[in-house]
Amino acid sequence: MVPLLDVNAQNHPLEAEFTAAFQRVFKTGHFIMGNEVTQVEAELAALTESRHCIGVSSGTDAILLALMALDIGPGDEVLVPTFTFFATAGCVSRVGATPVFVDSCPVCFNIDLADAKAKITSKTKAIIPVHLFGQCADLDGILALAQEHGLKVIEDAAQAIGARYRGRSCGTMGDFGTYSFFPSKNLGGFGDSGALVTQDDALAEKARILRNHGMQPKYFHHLVGGNFRIDALQAAILRVKIPHYPEYTIGRQRNASHYIEQLSQVPGIAQANPIHCHCSTTQQTWAAENGVKIILPVAYAHNDHIWNQFTLRVLGTGRRDALKQHLLDQGIGCEVYYPLTLDQQPCFQHLPASSRQGCTTAHQLASEVLSIPIYAELQESQIAEVISAVSTFAATNP
Repeated sequence: MVPLLDVNAQNHPLEAEFTAAFQRVFKTGHFIMGNEVTQVEAELAALTESRHCIGVSSGTDAILLALMALDIGPGDEVLVPTFTFFATAGCVSRVGATPVFVDSCPVCFNIDLADAKAKITSKTKAIIPVHLFGQCADLDGILALAQEHGLKVIEDAAQAIGARYRGRSCGTMGDFGTYSFFPSKNLGGFGDSGALVTQDDALAEKARILRNHGMQPKYFHHLVGGNFRIDALQAAILRVKIPHYPEYTIGRQRNASHYIEQLSQVPGIAQANPIHCHCSTTQQTWAAENGVKIILPVAYAHNDHIWNQFTLRVLGTGRRDALKQHLLDQGIGCEVYYPLTLDQQPCFQHLPASSRQGCTTAHQLASEVLSIPIYAELQESQIAEVISAVSTFAATNP
């Protein structure tokens, strides 16, 4: 058996440290805010190279808090990638704004800058690039676009803490960056928790107040905020894992390199070419001319990819689902991230057609993507099983 993710393989070796952390919090009786939260915020600020880090209750609440701190609300439009997890657009809707869905790059899966630019209107107030699967989006282009049109930028780095773009830490280049410590993330806690980072002193202060019901000082509420506080126990758990995070990243990068090296030698399988970025038609032509049926992901040379997911594109109607079943039959975990784009979700069908138009590349991705195990603790024998199963499928399904 090769699970898609084995959190116990990472957590169990740290049992003594987790127990000590629990006992430390238990004995203080200080379960809300306090020293553990202050310390984890400082450690996460150092990890992300941010001036301010604010621990929150989830990655979703980090996005929601950022939107609230930036005064995004009814009548505003926010550009969001349509090929990502629901929270990005869901939070936009929760503050009363309208998510405007943007197509994807066929190579890195991130937001398509040309489509984003085409969808800017007088109501557009912000853009939320998602650093999907652990690789940074085109931040130079996004920041330039935002400056040109006066847009706020919230980097959704839920899957990408520690990833870098041209030497800079993801999440630190926009107005806000958001992270998730959901257990399946590269830096995963024991439940829901997240963080919000910024380099702006005033935005940090406002977000801290909003995090705790808009209260400062106690029982005096100048803003309507929410209960977005990170638990002291989750903070203590994360503090155990932060020193180990570099080795977790190295393990995922090593496994990704091994997959690429071995699978790219299999007929019908090839790695994506960065020259096809933002041009799905060119990529399709290349695949057809070279008999490529499975496309491996690529890390751009200017990015440090942390591989939250290793996501294949399986070309041809029904082939993705056939490979998924083939892997499951072999006892190999895999998952489709994501089977529906956000513009296709039932809860957004009431939005204006203009906010859901296009997105043809993203729709294609949703029918082709399949993620295979990549976590750092994979054994060599398990990686070999995955490579063998994918190779067998490619050979028997030309």
